[in-house]
This record gives sequence, structure tokens and C-alpha cells, in this order.
Amino acid sequence: MVNSIILNAATRLLTALLLLFSVFMLLRGHNEPGGGFIGGLIGSTGFILYAIAQGAQATRDALKFEPQNIAMVGLGVALVAGVFAAVFGEAFFTGQWWFAGADPSIPGDKGLPISSVLVFDIGVYLVVFGAILTLVLALEEEV
Repeated sequence: MVNSIILNAATRLLTALLLLFSVFMLLRGHNEPGGGFIGGLIGSTGFILYAIAQGAQATRDALKFEPQNIAMVGLGVALVAGVFAAVFGEAFFTGQWWFAGADPSIPGDKGLPISSVLVFDIGVYLVVFGAILTLVLALEEEV
């Protein structure tokens, strides 16, 4: 824990900005650079900065859940995304697409595309986020 007034003041804003940017990277990752892995790294960076400024226990309190539990939930979400293709008779991890909110009055409007690939990316995001924070908080508590 660093005892700096400037770092303590800036940490809350920077953590929020990094989390927001990590969600942006997660959501744009299917068609452009980004995705669950880089989003999880950016999100965990925000909490790493918080851990440096406030300490490991304050970071655990801010997370509300243990980081290893977040990683396990993410692993389950990624597995569900892979198994979901079997419901439709496809191979494991074959992408499935749904189109929500189509407007029938507009010709060719399929609506908002939602995919099992995005669900997988969310799982990867949670695994990376939880795994990195588990390691960093364990190291922070050792020091």
C-alpha cells in the first residue's frame, strides 16, 4: 500500500475508467481487435492500481467476490458457451447466432446480433480478470 494523496485520489477515477474501457474492449472484440482476454487484463489492471493505492483487503472489499470465484464462474460461462452448440446438433464451440429486436417494418432488418461467441468472450474475461487478481492480491498480501 502506497501512502500518496495524489494516487489515492486518482485511483477511484482511473479504476472506473479502466473498467469501462475493459468492457468496451470486450464488446468490440468479435469484429475488431479486443475481446475477453485483453478486456480482462485491462479490467484487472484497474483493480491492481486500486490494490497498490488502498491495499489488498480494501481491494477484496471493493470486489465483493473472491477473485478465484470470479475465475471459476468465468470458466463455467465459457464452458456453457461451448456446450450450447450441442443443443443445436453442432460441433463443440460452434458459434450460434440469434437476432433480437428485429423490426418487421424495415426490409432486411435482422435486429441486434447476439452470439455464443460473445458469451464465450465474457467467460474468458472473467477467467482472466479473476486469475490475475488472485495472483496479484496473493503477492500483495505477502509483502
